[in-house]
Amino acid sequence: MRIILAAALLAGSASLTLSPATAQTIPAPILTKPDARDVWTHAEPQVARVTHVALDLDVDFASKTLSGSAVLDILAAPGATQVVLDVNDMDISAVTDASGKALKWTVGAKDSANADIGSALTVTLAGATRITITYRSKPGATALQWLPPEMTFGKKKPFLFSQGQAILNRSWVPTQDSPGIRQTWEATLRVPGDMVAVMSAEKLSGDKGEPLPDGRRSFRFRMDKPVPPYLIAFAVGDLKFKPLGPRSGVWTEAPMLDKAAREFVDVEKMIDAASKLYGPYRWGRYDMLVLPPAFPYGGMENPMLTFLTPTIVTGDRSNTDVVAHELAHSWSGNLVTNATWSDSWLNEGFTTYFENRIMESLYGKEQAATYADLDWDVMRREIAAAGGQTGAATRLNGEPGAGEVDYTKGSNFLRMIEYTVGRDKWDAYLTSYFDRHAFQPQTTAGFLADLRERLLKGQPELELKLQLDRWAYGAGLPDNAVRVHSATLAKVDTRLAAFNAGGPASAVQPTGWTTQEWLRFLNGIDRRQTPARLKELDETLGLSASGNAYIQSAWFELAIANHYDPAVPYLRGYLSRIGRGLLVYPLYRGLMKQGDWGQPKARDFFAEAKPTYHPSTAAGIERIVAGQE
Repeated sequence: MRIILAAALLAGSASLTLSPATAQTIPAPILTKPDARDVWTHAEPQVARVTHVALDLDVDFASKTLSGSAVLDILAAPGATQVVLDVNDMDISAVTDASGKALKWTVGAKDSANADIGSALTVTLAGATRITITYRSKPGATALQWLPPEMTFGKKKPFLFSQGQAILNRSWVPTQDSPGIRQTWEATLRVPGDMVAVMSAEKLSGDKGEPLPDGRRSFRFRMDKPVPPYLIAFAVGDLKFKPLGPRSGVWTEAPMLDKAAREFVDVEKMIDAASKLYGPYRWGRYDMLVLPPAFPYGGMENPMLTFLTPTIVTGDRSNTDVVAHELAHSWSGNLVTNATWSDSWLNEGFTTYFENRIMESLYGKEQAATYADLDWDVMRREIAAAGGQTGAATRLNGEPGAGEVDYTKGSNFLRMIEYTVGRDKWDAYLTSYFDRHAFQPQTTAGFLADLRERLLKGQPELELKLQLDRWAYGAGLPDNAVRVHSATLAKVDTRLAAFNAGGPASAVQPTGWTTQEWLRFLNGIDRRQTPARLKELDETLGLSASGNAYIQSAWFELAIANHYDPAVPYLRGYLSRIGRGLLVYPLYRGLMKQGDWGQPKARDFFAEAKPTYHPSTAAGIERIVAGQE
């Protein structure tokens, strides 16, 4: 039985079904069909795969490096002589077996097509099932952002955080960095004595860590559930904690702590609502970390410790859908994971749908409809920008790399199934799906096969009506897509139409508007405007100086399109202060479209702001200002 199970875990088995309890304690199977081949890893997991990672690292702010060791447990096929790992710009000094005996190793050439793929680290096993890699990360490690004190909320101490999705963790963790190769892990981090370390795992050493003789502190963590390696995450800073309930709390710097706690006060209700929808929350705690503004995303679903941008802390709780989204990932993405990044819609599309259901459970159908209606707008814009009904980039299963289409078209796919088969049947199926595939990888083909077997079997007319393959593999938007209309946004549309018809900005009267209402209005304004009209808008509604980062970004897009110079100083400050890709990428793209007026500004602003951006954000903007997209 043991030999058969090991072979199944290495090679994958369509018939292998593990109970959720068992799936937490043994390695997840490796999927080996062609559609599960990950082109973004050097690993050969069907030959030898990593099952557990133990990190022991010193955090050095002076050199901006992590140094220490990673101990990897290896499950190898009979006769396997080597294991292949992923690394990217890492200084490796030694590789040994469990007894300390040196093992032969080589680092291959760096991938020339995609710098983030890095290099293959090939280790000759010589019978070893556990290897120790001694190494140091580089100061420019792509997953790590080292922030000086002036870029933090407290302005007194530096800050460090990691961002691993999709394939950046190989710059600080030498492992098989593929979402289909799930691994348990543990870590010890040694940090300056006046700082706190947090990780996406169970804390073993308490909130303040353990004092060391040299004045530093040691923090220990453990993740006993197999997770995709991009979910290994940490942060180090002048962090404080405030509990929000028996399972939840918020970490951040002191100046942001009370604001964040007020914003996220409903998180326990969210956990309850999500669990009622699709089965138990399996991760123990759900804490949140609010990072400095340089954090590149709205949120990152790191298990037990969601990372969040401060841009969602707007005081009115209108952007807590981001929290619901990251919580939903605890089922879709973290529990059942896309085996490759070509199927990232299984992660983001499922989660966007689930997020909307959580918001409906807590706040009612109209608020959920508001988010869904806006998502429809985003989906149509993104599909049009990606080539419309024939654009290859509009396919759900396609080239690796998540875009907004994965979120919006993916969620609409699931909403269409819900509307077609009925909510009760759909919810029962999804609950079963998450339970049966817990802690395992999945592909689009695997999901469709499961759907046909468990929900649609013996109903060919229903399957034909759903157009499953058209949704999953076809370009554009199928004709059975479901649009949800929001009465709230319809009222905004009335004021928008009046303004576009020449009405005064004073008649807009946005008092009490949520972020979503603001975005509907600003994104719907006719793109061609006179300087006088833009001045009226700006002065009446306070757009350039708004304290809401979403509102400012949408306004700056309009200002850029019309060469509105009075907004430029505010735009410069915004781009140096906000590092969230969703909000800054459109602004750089807009500037680059404006020829001699905008392109010099884009290059100038980027040169000034680049040190404030996460490496992945900086790389994306660099491509924009170089005219490569």
